[in-house]
Amino acid sequence: MDTSKTLLHALGIEILEVARGSVKASMPVDDRTRQPFGLLHGGASVALAETVASIGGYELVDKEHEGVVGLEINANHIRGKKDGIVYAAGQVLHQGRTTMVWEVKITDEQDRLISVSRCTLAVIKLAHN
Repeated sequence: MDTSKTLLHALGIEILEVARGSVKASMPVDDRTRQPFGLLHGGASVALAETVASIGGYELVDKEHEGVVGLEINANHIRGKKDGIVYAAGQVLHQGRTTMVWEVKITDEQDRLISVSRCTLAVIKLAHN
């Protein structure tokens, strides 16, 4: 998958591990991902969380006939972060026929909780020409 022209590339997101029902990724806290007050932007955290959930969800569907898209996401930002790296760990909570629910915890280098998100994915049928 070429991510060179995607949000993943723009934010410096790296996928570290993909397993059935779980995904791990990292993202730098730098000028690309900070808000004007110098802290990790909540929107960047949400983008990381939805990326993790979407990649994980895609691994659970029939790739020839199905895809996944974000349907809803919420986040609780627990702790600020000024620099370094954050790590996201996503776990599927529910895998249904038409929806999935993922929980994504974002932590810092000391494993302190930065934010937690819950993302609902819609499982969609792919159009074939």
